Amino acid sequence: MRRRKRYRLRRMFPVGVLMVAALVAGAWAGARKPATTVSAAAAGPIVVDAPAVHTQRSVPMAPEHLLSASDTVPHAFSPPLSAAAAIVVDATTGRVVWGTHEHARLKVASLTKIMTALLALKQLAPHDVVTVAKSVPRVPLVREGLRAGEKVQAWKLFYSMLLYSGNDDALALAIAAGGDKWTFVREMNDEAHRLGLHDTHFVSPSGVVDVDNYSSAWDIAALSREAMRNERFRRIVRTKIMHVSWSAPTYSKVYVNNNLMLREYPGANGIKTGYTHKAGDCLAVSATRHGTTLIAVLLNDPNMYVDGTRLLNFGFSAAAASP
Repeated sequence: MRRRKRYRLRRMFPVGVLMVAALVAGAWAGARKPATTVSAAAAGPIVVDAPAVHTQRSVPMAPEHLLSASDTVPHAFSPPLSAAAAIVVDATTGRVVWGTHEHARLKVASLTKIMTALLALKQLAPHDVVTVAKSVPRVPLVREGLRAGEKVQAWKLFYSMLLYSGNDDALALAIAAGGDKWTFVREMNDEAHRLGLHDTHFVSPSGVVDVDNYSSAWDIAALSREAMRNERFRRIVRTKIMHVSWSAPTYSKVYVNNNLMLREYPGANGIKTGYTHKAGDCLAVSATRHGTTLIAVLLNDPNMYVDGTRLLNFGFSAAAASP
Protein backbone atom coordinates (compact mmCIF):
# COMPACT_ATOMS: atom_id res chain seq x y z
CA MET A 1 0.00 0.00 0.00
CA ARG A 2 1.20 3.45 -0.71
CA ARG A 3 1.49 5.75 2.26
CA ARG A 4 0.24 9.27 2.20
CA LYS A 5 2.35 11.34 4.55
CA ARG A 6 0.56 14.60 3.95
CA TYR A 7 -2.31 15.44 6.23
CA ARG A 8 -5.28 16.82 4.36
CA LEU A 9 -7.54 19.57 5.56
CA ARG A 10 -9.33 21.94 3.23
CA ARG A 11 -12.07 24.51 3.35
CA MET A 12 -15.14 24.55 1.14
CA PHE A 13 -18.12 26.86 0.82
CA PRO A 14 -21.11 25.12 2.41
CA VAL A 15 -23.39 23.31 0.01
CA GLY A 16 -25.65 21.12 2.05
CA VAL A 17 -22.93 20.77 4.68
CA LEU A 18 -25.09 22.07 7.50
CA MET A 19 -27.44 19.13 6.95
CA VAL A 20 -24.59 16.59 6.96
CA ALA A 21 -23.01 18.02 10.08
CA ALA A 22 -26.33 18.22 11.90
CA LEU A 23 -27.19 14.62 11.06
CA VAL A 24 -23.82 13.33 12.21
CA ALA A 25 -23.82 15.39 15.35
CA GLY A 26 -27.29 14.18 16.21
CA ALA A 27 -26.40 10.57 15.59
CA TRP A 28 -23.26 10.82 17.68
CA ALA A 29 -25.00 12.53 20.54
CA GLY A 30 -27.33 9.64 21.28
CA ALA A 31 -29.62 11.10 23.91
CA ARG A 32 -29.27 14.81 23.26
CA LYS A 33 -29.25 17.42 25.99
CA PRO A 34 -29.29 21.21 25.85
CA ALA A 35 -25.94 22.67 24.84
CA THR A 36 -23.79 23.94 27.68
CA THR A 37 -20.85 26.28 27.57
CA VAL A 38 -17.47 24.96 28.64
CA SER A 39 -14.42 27.18 28.89
CA ALA A 40 -11.16 25.83 27.55
CA ALA A 41 -9.24 28.48 29.44
CA ALA A 42 -6.97 27.26 32.23
CA ALA A 43 -9.13 28.85 34.86
CA GLY A 44 -10.32 25.99 37.02
CA PRO A 45 -12.86 23.17 36.84
CA ILE A 46 -15.79 23.04 34.43
CA VAL A 47 -19.19 24.25 35.59
CA VAL A 48 -22.13 23.12 33.47
CA ASP A 49 -25.90 22.94 33.86
CA ALA A 50 -26.09 19.16 33.67
CA PRO A 51 -25.41 16.82 36.60
CA ALA A 52 -21.71 16.45 37.32
CA VAL A 53 -19.97 13.71 35.38
CA HIS A 54 -16.95 13.51 37.69
CA THR A 55 -17.18 10.94 40.44
CA GLN A 56 -15.04 10.83 43.55
CA ARG A 57 -13.72 7.45 44.68
CA SER A 58 -12.86 7.08 48.34
CA VAL A 59 -11.02 3.81 47.70
CA PRO A 60 -8.68 3.46 44.68
CA MET A 61 -9.86 0.88 42.17
CA ALA A 62 -7.64 -2.10 41.43
CA PRO A 63 -6.04 -2.06 37.98
CA GLU A 64 -8.15 -3.66 35.27
CA HIS A 65 -6.44 -6.38 33.25
CA LEU A 66 -7.60 -5.96 29.68
CA LEU A 67 -5.31 -8.48 27.96
CA SER A 68 -4.19 -12.05 28.59
CA ALA A 69 -1.18 -13.82 27.08
CA SER A 70 -2.10 -17.31 28.25
CA ASP A 71 -2.71 -18.72 24.76
CA THR A 72 -0.45 -17.02 22.22
CA VAL A 73 0.30 -18.57 18.83
CA PRO A 74 4.00 -19.10 17.93
CA HIS A 75 4.80 -17.61 14.54
CA ALA A 76 7.82 -16.25 12.68
CA PHE A 77 6.99 -13.70 10.00
CA SER A 78 9.07 -14.01 6.85
CA PRO A 79 10.27 -11.45 6.08
CA PRO A 80 10.15 -10.10 9.65
CA LEU A 81 7.91 -7.17 10.48
CA SER A 82 9.63 -3.79 10.33
CA ALA A 83 8.09 -2.66 13.62
CA ALA A 84 10.13 -2.06 16.75
CA ALA A 85 7.21 -3.65 18.60
CA ALA A 86 3.94 -5.23 17.51
CA ILE A 87 0.95 -7.12 18.86
CA VAL A 88 -2.39 -8.50 17.68
CA VAL A 89 -5.20 -9.26 20.13
CA ASP A 90 -8.77 -10.52 20.12
CA ALA A 91 -10.84 -7.43 20.93
CA THR A 92 -13.72 -9.47 22.36
CA THR A 93 -11.82 -11.70 24.78
CA GLY A 94 -8.61 -9.75 25.30
CA ARG A 95 -6.54 -12.77 24.28
CA VAL A 96 -3.11 -11.88 22.89
CA VAL A 97 -2.74 -13.84 19.65
CA TRP A 98 0.87 -12.83 18.93
CA GLY A 99 3.39 -10.19 19.89
CA THR A 100 7.01 -9.13 19.65
CA HIS A 101 8.71 -6.73 22.06
CA GLU A 102 5.19 -5.92 23.17
CA HIS A 103 6.26 -4.55 26.57
CA ALA A 104 9.06 -2.32 25.24
CA ARG A 105 8.56 1.30 26.28
CA LEU A 106 8.50 3.37 23.10
CA LYS A 107 7.35 6.78 21.93
CA VAL A 108 3.82 6.60 20.55
CA ALA A 109 3.19 10.06 19.05
CA SER A 110 -0.52 10.69 18.33
CA LEU A 111 -1.66 7.30 19.62
CA THR A 112 -1.68 9.32 22.85
CA LYS A 113 -4.91 10.87 21.56
CA ILE A 114 -6.73 7.58 22.15
CA MET A 115 -6.46 8.21 25.90
CA THR A 116 -7.37 11.88 25.46
CA ALA A 117 -10.52 10.90 23.59
CA LEU A 118 -11.43 8.16 26.07
CA LEU A 119 -11.32 10.58 29.01
CA ALA A 120 -12.80 13.63 27.30
CA LEU A 121 -15.74 11.64 25.90
CA LYS A 122 -16.69 10.75 29.47
CA GLN A 123 -16.59 14.37 30.61
CA LEU A 124 -17.89 16.40 27.67
CA ALA A 125 -21.26 16.04 25.96
CA PRO A 126 -21.21 16.30 22.16
CA HIS A 127 -22.93 19.69 22.09
CA ASP A 128 -20.99 21.29 24.93
CA VAL A 129 -19.48 24.50 23.58
CA VAL A 130 -15.73 24.79 24.12
CA THR A 131 -14.12 28.23 24.20
CA VAL A 132 -10.62 27.90 22.76
CA ALA A 133 -7.91 29.02 25.21
CA LYS A 134 -5.09 31.36 24.19
CA SER A 135 -2.51 28.58 24.47
CA VAL A 136 -4.29 26.27 22.02
CA PRO A 137 -3.31 27.91 18.68
CA ARG A 138 0.35 27.85 19.75
CA VAL A 139 0.62 24.06 20.03
CA PRO A 140 3.29 22.79 17.58
CA LEU A 141 3.11 20.63 14.47
CA VAL A 142 -0.26 19.48 13.11
CA ARG A 143 -3.05 21.99 13.78
CA GLU A 144 -6.46 22.40 12.25
CA GLY A 145 -6.32 26.16 12.87
CA LEU A 146 -8.39 26.87 15.97
CA ARG A 147 -8.43 30.54 17.01
CA ALA A 148 -8.20 31.82 20.58
CA GLY A 149 -11.64 32.72 21.88
CA GLU A 150 -13.40 30.70 19.19
CA LYS A 151 -16.44 28.74 20.39
CA VAL A 152 -16.69 25.20 19.03
CA GLN A 153 -19.02 22.31 19.82
CA ALA A 154 -17.08 19.45 21.36
CA TRP A 155 -18.10 16.85 18.79
CA LYS A 156 -16.32 18.78 16.03
CA LEU A 157 -13.10 18.78 18.05
CA PHE A 158 -13.35 15.02 18.61
CA TYR A 159 -13.70 14.32 14.89
CA SER A 160 -10.80 16.61 13.99
CA MET A 161 -8.56 15.15 16.71
CA LEU A 162 -9.17 11.51 15.78
CA LEU A 163 -9.39 11.82 11.98
CA TYR A 164 -7.11 14.72 11.10
CA SER A 165 -5.04 14.39 14.32
CA GLY A 166 -5.11 18.07 15.23
CA ASN A 167 -2.89 18.80 18.22
CA ASP A 168 -4.82 22.00 18.89
CA ASP A 169 -8.05 19.98 19.09
CA ALA A 170 -6.47 17.65 21.66
CA LEU A 171 -5.33 20.54 23.84
CA ALA A 172 -8.67 22.33 23.60
CA LEU A 173 -10.52 19.19 24.69
CA ALA A 174 -8.04 18.51 27.49
CA ILE A 175 -8.41 22.00 28.97
CA ALA A 176 -12.19 21.87 28.65
CA ALA A 177 -12.45 18.43 30.27
CA GLY A 178 -9.78 18.82 32.94
CA GLY A 179 -9.92 22.52 33.75
CA ASP A 180 -6.29 22.93 32.69
CA LYS A 181 -3.76 20.95 30.67
CA TRP A 182 -1.75 19.53 33.58
CA THR A 183 -4.79 18.40 35.54
CA PHE A 184 -5.96 16.50 32.48
CA VAL A 185 -2.52 14.94 31.91
CA ARG A 186 -2.56 13.77 35.53
CA GLU A 187 -5.98 12.22 34.90
CA MET A 188 -4.56 10.48 31.82
CA ASN A 189 -1.87 8.85 33.93
CA ASP A 190 -4.38 7.97 36.67
CA GLU A 191 -6.56 6.27 34.07
CA ALA A 192 -3.54 4.43 32.66
CA HIS A 193 -2.85 3.06 36.15
CA ARG A 194 -6.50 2.08 36.61
CA LEU A 195 -6.42 0.18 33.33
CA GLY A 196 -3.22 -1.64 34.30
CA LEU A 197 -1.06 0.07 31.67
CA HIS A 198 2.23 -0.40 33.51
CA ASP A 199 4.49 0.70 30.64
CA THR A 200 2.71 3.97 29.90
CA HIS A 201 3.36 7.58 30.88
CA PHE A 202 1.86 10.70 29.32
CA VAL A 203 3.14 14.27 29.36
CA SER A 204 0.74 15.86 26.86
CA PRO A 205 -2.79 15.26 25.55
CA SER A 206 -1.59 15.13 21.93
CA GLY A 207 1.66 13.16 22.02
CA VAL A 208 3.45 16.03 20.30
CA VAL A 209 6.07 15.99 23.09
CA ASP A 210 8.27 12.90 22.83
CA VAL A 211 10.32 13.30 26.02
CA ASP A 212 8.88 11.06 28.78
CA ASN A 213 5.73 10.37 26.71
CA TYR A 214 5.78 6.63 26.10
CA SER A 215 3.77 3.45 26.03
CA SER A 216 4.08 -0.11 24.70
CA ALA A 217 2.37 -2.15 22.02
CA TRP A 218 0.68 -4.15 24.79
CA ASP A 219 -0.61 -1.07 26.58
CA ILE A 220 -1.82 0.64 23.38
CA ALA A 221 -3.70 -2.53 22.43
CA ALA A 222 -5.29 -2.66 25.89
CA LEU A 223 -6.15 1.05 25.73
CA SER A 224 -7.61 0.61 22.25
CA ARG A 225 -9.74 -2.29 23.44
CA GLU A 226 -11.10 -0.14 26.26
CA ALA A 227 -11.73 2.84 23.96
CA MET A 228 -13.56 0.71 21.40
CA ARG A 229 -16.09 -0.21 24.07
CA ASN A 230 -17.31 3.39 23.81
CA GLU A 231 -19.93 3.68 21.06
CA ARG A 232 -19.15 7.31 20.28
CA PHE A 233 -15.44 6.57 19.98
CA ARG A 234 -16.15 3.65 17.62
CA ARG A 235 -18.38 5.82 15.47
CA ILE A 236 -15.72 8.49 15.09
CA VAL A 237 -12.71 6.30 14.36
CA ARG A 238 -14.47 4.28 11.66
CA THR A 239 -15.38 7.48 9.76
CA LYS A 240 -13.37 7.88 6.55
CA ILE A 241 -14.25 11.49 5.76
CA MET A 242 -16.27 14.14 7.57
CA HIS A 243 -17.68 17.44 6.28
CA VAL A 244 -18.19 19.84 9.18
CA SER A 245 -19.83 23.26 9.01
CA TRP A 246 -18.01 26.13 10.68
CA SER A 247 -19.03 29.68 11.49
CA ALA A 248 -17.53 33.15 11.90
CA PRO A 249 -16.74 33.16 9.03
CA THR A 250 -19.07 30.54 7.59
CA TYR A 251 -17.43 27.73 5.68
CA SER A 252 -16.95 23.98 5.97
CA LYS A 253 -14.00 21.83 6.88
CA VAL A 254 -13.29 18.40 5.47
CA TYR A 255 -11.54 15.95 7.79
CA VAL A 256 -9.98 12.98 5.99
CA ASN A 257 -9.08 10.06 8.23
CA ASN A 258 -5.31 9.47 8.18
CA ASN A 259 -5.84 5.74 8.77
CA LEU A 260 -5.54 4.30 5.25
CA MET A 261 -6.46 0.83 6.50
CA LEU A 262 -10.09 1.98 6.56
CA ARG A 263 -10.00 2.27 2.78
CA GLU A 264 -7.69 -0.57 1.88
CA TYR A 265 -8.25 -3.40 4.36
CA PRO A 266 -11.65 -5.15 4.16
CA GLY A 267 -13.33 -5.09 7.55
CA ALA A 268 -11.16 -2.33 9.06
CA ASN A 269 -13.14 -0.12 11.45
CA GLY A 270 -10.62 2.00 13.44
CA ILE A 271 -8.48 3.24 15.25
CA LYS A 272 -5.60 5.79 14.99
CA THR A 273 -2.27 6.61 13.39
CA GLY A 274 0.65 8.55 14.82
CA TYR A 275 3.95 10.01 13.71
CA THR A 276 6.79 12.11 15.03
CA HIS A 277 10.40 12.01 13.90
CA LYS A 278 11.47 10.20 17.08
CA ALA A 279 8.45 7.90 17.39
CA GLY A 280 8.39 6.94 13.73
CA ASP A 281 5.19 5.66 12.13
CA CYS A 282 2.74 4.15 14.62
CA LEU A 283 -0.56 2.40 13.98
CA ALA A 284 -3.38 0.98 16.06
CA VAL A 285 -5.96 -0.68 13.81
CA SER A 286 -9.07 -2.76 14.39
CA ALA A 287 -10.90 -4.97 11.93
CA THR A 288 -13.84 -7.39 12.00
CA ARG A 289 -14.27 -10.51 9.87
CA HIS A 290 -16.66 -13.43 10.29
CA GLY A 291 -17.67 -12.29 13.77
CA THR A 292 -14.11 -11.89 15.05
CA THR A 293 -12.69 -8.45 15.87
CA LEU A 294 -8.95 -7.98 16.17
CA ILE A 295 -6.80 -5.05 17.25
CA ALA A 296 -3.25 -4.77 15.91
CA VAL A 297 -0.62 -2.28 17.08
CA LEU A 298 2.68 -1.51 15.37
CA LEU A 299 5.16 0.99 16.81
CA ASN A 300 7.98 2.68 14.92
CA ASP A 301 7.21 0.81 11.70
CA PRO A 302 8.14 2.44 8.37
CA ASN A 303 5.94 -0.15 6.64
CA MET A 304 3.04 0.05 9.06
CA TYR A 305 0.25 -0.50 6.51
CA VAL A 306 1.91 -3.50 4.86
CA ASP A 307 2.81 -4.97 8.24
CA GLY A 308 -0.61 -4.12 9.65
CA THR A 309 -2.20 -6.12 6.84
CA ARG A 310 0.12 -9.07 7.45
CA LEU A 311 -0.48 -8.98 11.19
CA LEU A 312 -4.27 -8.86 10.87
CA ASN A 313 -4.28 -11.59 8.21
CA PHE A 314 -2.27 -13.83 10.52
CA GLY A 315 -4.59 -13.04 13.42
CA PHE A 316 -7.70 -13.94 11.46
CA SER A 317 -6.08 -17.16 10.21
CA ALA A 318 -5.18 -18.09 13.78
CA ALA A 319 -8.73 -17.32 14.92
CA ALA A 320 -10.20 -19.51 12.19
CA ALA A 321 -7.92 -22.38 13.19
CA SER A 322 -8.85 -22.17 16.88
CA PRO A 323 -11.21 -24.87 18.17
